[in-house]
Amino acid sequence: MTEKNFSAKSAADSEWMSRALSMARRASALATPNPTVGCVIVQGSRVVGEGFHEYDKLDHAEIVALKEAGGEAQGATAYVTLEPCSHQGRTPPCVDVLIAAGIRRVVAATADPNPVVNGNGLAKLRSAGIEVAVGVRQTEARDLNDGFARHIRSGLPFVTLKSAMSLDGRIAPAPAKVARTAPFYITSAESLETVQQMRHDSDAVITGINTALEDNPLLTDRTRLPRRRPLLRVVLDSALRLRLDSKLVRSVKDDVLVFCTTPIPERQRALEALGIRVERIDASIGNPRVSLKRAIERLGEMKMTRVMIEAGSQINNSAFATQAVDKLTLFYAPILLGARGIPFSSGTEQLAPVMLRTAIDQSGPDFRLDAYLRDPWQQEEDVHRTH
Repeated sequence: MTEKNFSAKSAADSEWMSRALSMARRASALATPNPTVGCVIVQGSRVVGEGFHEYDKLDHAEIVALKEAGGEAQGATAYVTLEPCSHQGRTPPCVDVLIAAGIRRVVAATADPNPVVNGNGLAKLRSAGIEVAVGVRQTEARDLNDGFARHIRSGLPFVTLKSAMSLDGRIAPAPAKVARTAPFYITSAESLETVQQMRHDSDAVITGINTALEDNPLLTDRTRLPRRRPLLRVVLDSALRLRLDSKLVRSVKDDVLVFCTTPIPERQRALEALGIRVERIDASIGNPRVSLKRAIERLGEMKMTRVMIEAGSQINNSAFATQAVDKLTLFYAPILLGARGIPFSSGTEQLAPVMLRTAIDQSGPDFRLDAYLRDPWQQEEDVHRTH
């Protein structure tokens, strides 16, 4: 193949994979705890089938696309955002169906992080005489499935700590002498909209009791996009101080979980009577507060694969001190709140987290920093599970 033809083929692969990634994004909140996967089947220059995976509908993206393609799949190229599975899970192996359909070529964005699959699906396709290419738009594909990668390897969710702050590192103005009657937003409407999309992409959001009492947040996913299970709103509340008239309690729809260390019976009964789920959990070592580490472990046990932390200074500090954060997303607004403003972290010790990959982008008048502190695709502690 000439260099010119190779370049043309690479450009076409990238373009078709872009379409497959768009399909995969439609699976956000619908595929969990499985990966979000999109597939596009191309015959010549025509799309003959495409689809994405929804957990409740069972069929993986490749099967959805093959059913749409029918007989036109013979001799076609399948673009898939994740290596086709080679094991029997809730459904038969996708590689067997691709082979039987007569697919000539498979382009996968990335190998599957599941140790049961990793590389085996690609090897089986090659053994059947199918041409295989891997790594087209790999970074984008992996970003979509950071939660799946983290959970399938460690049993833990992928944790993003999100915070909005001023240029001088303050997350709220100085405490007011009188209670605020409306929320105080530091960042712009564009940033708030982005946060809603982040919530939609998450399985759970964690906050602390101080934030719940002072800000009275809803913490809901207000994108109106479909999801297979509601966003779980989690409050770390050691002594069950959550107000019964709070927005969290008044809006509950089987989607609020309170972790406590001291389950005061009358408070627990009152919250549970209003639909709040209460669980006792271990305290942090050396203080009576709920252990953030144990809360995250418990969410992993509940098959929560992506978790956001939206909290205050104490939990932010705990999250870094216990190395609980996988990714950091900070929105900086072009304002200064002064020395009396509430700091991002309550800790006095100096912390210097290692940032593996960073990106800075504009968000309306604000700017946004994304930084990976852990690569969920490269971990030593593999927990063998199937999806």
